[in-house]
Amino acid sequence: MNKEESKKILHKVIDDEIEALSDLKNRMDVDSILKAVEMVNECVKNKGKVILMGAGNSSIIARKIAHNFSCIEIPSFFLTSEEGLHGGLGAVQATDLAIAFSKGGKTREMLETIPVLKHKKVKIIAVTESIDNDFAKEADLAIIVKTDREADILNMIATSSSTCMIAVFDAIMVLMMKQKGFNRKQFAVIHPGGAVGEILKSSS
Repeated sequence: MNKEESKKILHKVIDDEIEALSDLKNRMDVDSILKAVEMVNECVKNKGKVILMGAGNSSIIARKIAHNFSCIEIPSFFLTSEEGLHGGLGAVQATDLAIAFSKGGKTREMLETIPVLKHKKVKIIAVTESIDNDFAKEADLAIIVKTDREADILNMIATSSSTCMIAVFDAIMVLMMKQKGFNRKQFAVIHPGGAVGEILKSSS
């Protein structure tokens, strides 16, 4: 494969993901997203924590979102599905909110987690590609993030779908920052490290 052929593949992947984001913008359910924001705010008001969960690729997405929420003073942590099903769910209490990710809605670990969360009276937001799977139906709220095709050549590996899930929660985070009036001074307190910390210190 020569350089020009490689370049075409690289460009196509980026183009496919841009198209997926454009489709997401046109088809996303704003009402369900605003309801999710309301549920997060209610959780924080009640001194609860937001627990982000997922298996496989979804676990990486969940971990990133937990970190982003923490960056804007929303108490959050990531809980692996494996740890959760082996005692880790003991950290989750009724005042908490669980946001669980499963693209196809058939991830065994996620489906096994839901009855435990319900028993503990924890509200659940499911992030998945269809309202018709059991994962979405069992949750208190479903956020549907549907992509028509992945960017990989097999249409199997989470690529465009991951980008879209992250984009939705990036948008939710920014909206909540705006609602909270979250500013650089507040961010500087909790982010003193690294290049970002240096920038915040120099501008304070």
